[in-house]
Amino acid sequence: MSEPRTEHLTADQRAALEAELAELEGPKRKAAVQAIKTAREFGDLSENFEYHAAKNEQGLLEARIRTLRERLNHAVTVEHDTDDHVGVGSIVGIADEGGDEMEVEISAVGGVSPDSPLGAETSTTSPTAAPSNAEPSGSWKARVLAIRRG
Repeated sequence: MSEPRTEHLTADQRAALEAELAELEGPKRKAAVQAIKTAREFGDLSENFEYHAAKNEQGLLEARIRTLRERLNHAVTVEHDTDDHVGVGSIVGIADEGGDEMEVEISAVGGVSPDSPLGAETSTTSPTAAPSNAEPSGSWKARVLAIRRG
């Protein structure tokens, strides 16, 4: 079995994961148990679609809970305190070769992962640098316009 990967999270990102975990372990888990109980009352379990669907939902719920617990157990909370370089929690303004601009957040929780090609490339650059990004559809170049804390 491989070593668990350390994940860097800002305090807000950690709080978001903890809130999701609390919701899943509390009301969502109770609702799943109630759905199974209700479905059992419909009779023969071998042909009871509602029962099998409720059990499947419970399995998905428990898998997500395990994933969140594992992530939180191996996460390190970081504070990005500068706009001089890109880090977890940075919001990066970039422009591609065509001049199209976008803002991306470097985040392990909803955003551009620091481990993704774009996240890794921007983390080694500074404003005015030109990261290039290889994608399955081909590579493209972009320019970092600005870095700010999220």
